[in-house]
Amino acid sequence: MASMSRSVANPLEQVSLAELRRRTSAKWRTYPEDVLPLWVAEMDVMLAEPIARSLIDAVKLGDTGYSAGTAYAEALAGFARDRWGWEGIAVERTAIVPDVMMGVVEVLRLVTEPGDAVVVNCPVYPPFYSFVEHMGRRIVEAPLTPLHRLDLDALGEVFARATVDGNRAAYLLCNPHNPTGTVHSIDELAAVATLAATRHVRVVADEIHAPLMMPGQRFVPYLSVSGSENAFSLMSASKAWNLAGLKAALAIAGPNAADDLARLPEEVSHGPSHLGVIAHTAALTDGGAWLDALLDGLDHNRHLLTALLQEHLPQVRYTPPQATFLAWLDCRALGLDDGASAVAERGLVTLSTGPAAVFLAKGRVALSAGPAFGTGGAGHVRLNLATSAQILTDAVHRMAAAIT
Repeated sequence: MASMSRSVANPLEQVSLAELRRRTSAKWRTYPEDVLPLWVAEMDVMLAEPIARSLIDAVKLGDTGYSAGTAYAEALAGFARDRWGWEGIAVERTAIVPDVMMGVVEVLRLVTEPGDAVVVNCPVYPPFYSFVEHMGRRIVEAPLTPLHRLDLDALGEVFARATVDGNRAAYLLCNPHNPTGTVHSIDELAAVATLAATRHVRVVADEIHAPLMMPGQRFVPYLSVSGSENAFSLMSASKAWNLAGLKAALAIAGPNAADDLARLPEEVSHGPSHLGVIAHTAALTDGGAWLDALLDGLDHNRHLLTALLQEHLPQVRYTPPQATFLAWLDCRALGLDDGASAVAERGLVTLSTGPAAVFLAKGRVALSAGPAFGTGGAGHVRLNLATSAQILTDAVHRMAAAIT
């Protein structure tokens, strides 16, 4: 799976805006046609050729039944070995789940009970709040540091409070982190494992963005660090190859969590799509060259955004992400107060004030509003970098015009 990005054109520059507006997915149907949608985590790309070919072949064959076998897990194990030097994925300790968040829910059901605490590092992916609370668990926040790193002291204190009197707790780790794009180091993750073991906290790692490392960054699978043997990871090809509509993900258990994963209800495996499993398997097996080209394009866009903001919105603070295709923009200096009117529903946040509302109403650019990401999100927006340079440039021009 060696890099072959020069043989594949930048996937972010292959689809025109007119073609994108013909799509019927959430990104392109939630807002009116005069809005540039840079909010939800869908990429403006065509399918990688190996993925498209695998789906076309399946449809031609009428291979649209129920999913079976271990090809997906074997493909992920090979990808992990080639990309991360990690030999830790044992096929017998995996389970196919509908998608990463449903996998998170099902794994949390295995290791917690209603009323138990689930710790998250805010600001963090909004469904962490909605999914966990819907299943009757309590969210407990352990904020990131001002530099968007894990605050190990705060995490230790929260673990201690969450497990007082022998109460059970879980820690929902986002690795790499959404929305900040932070890549957690091996030392940070090893310290997390030590804290979790000390307090008997079960760790569940959402590692959906793992393939999306920017140059110079190294992804460390949580299950690869010492002390993580009773933890879980959720992985998928969904984000890196734009397969959200082709449902499939994998739950991976550490060696000491295998018995827990074995208790996963059999009906959970009915949720993934057979075509989804085919697509994800093809991505992990044959999509390396396309991924390398995508990463080159994302690297260009994250630095282009730096230049655009410096020229047109110098008040906005932004650190280029170390991973993911997401940019976390600190707009507090613009003075656009979010107030207390945030209403979260289905991953959207409706605001009467604040930067996301202003950029949408006056600039016709849709971004994810910061308050949905929990404590630390006020005054921020999340912007999706996985688009063409032209669309990204137009979006920043519109955002700048919206505040003048």
